[in-house]
Amino acid sequence: MTKRTAAKYKIDRRMGENIWGRPKSPVNRREYGPGQHGQRRKGKLSDFGLQLRAKQKLKGYYGDLTEKQFKRIYLEAARVKGDTGENLIGLLERRLDAVVYRAKFVPTVFAARQFVNHGHVKVNGKKVNIPSYRVKEGDVIEVRDRSKQNVAVLEAVQLAERDVPEYIEADHSKMTATFVRTPGLGDVPYPVMMEPNLVIEYYAQN
Repeated sequence: MTKRTAAKYKIDRRMGENIWGRPKSPVNRREYGPGQHGQRRKGKLSDFGLQLRAKQKLKGYYGDLTEKQFKRIYLEAARVKGDTGENLIGLLERRLDAVVYRAKFVPTVFAARQFVNHGHVKVNGKKVNIPSYRVKEGDVIEVRDRSKQNVAVLEAVQLAERDVPEYIEADHSKMTATFVRTPGLGDVPYPVMMEPNLVIEYYAQN
């Protein structure tokens, strides 16, 4: 098992939740945390513990984001007018790797990052290989011609475990997707409950 695969299963176990809604998650078999004391770790969390857990869950959901990257997105969300929690979700969902994942061009968030990194994606006709690239409303995201028959892409399109959300229009016959609008928390199909309000509280107090 690769380090990346191990890490993504570890976060499911640590949270006790199947945060991507995957059939293979170990949480589907046992809901306690990893390690020999995992079954005894069900103590009541403090306010700080709840906030930290909410931050780890949301950050972990988007793949390999570092703490520095995630905090930078939070600070930007706090500067923009409106509800900071909603802004945070909107900024995370506008990442190119998140859009590629939502459009079902790849099976996982981790694969999306790699897929973009390796130059398989174009935005408005131009190759973009930066996973954190911020997509704008109306942008057209496309799998490059030579990558359209990639086995992983063809398998991802057929995945029944998740649907393309309403804020993205995907055409799998052409392997294109249009980012229609920036979503709010209620629009995003998270398999588990995300609590951006607790994430905001975490950063406000620490």
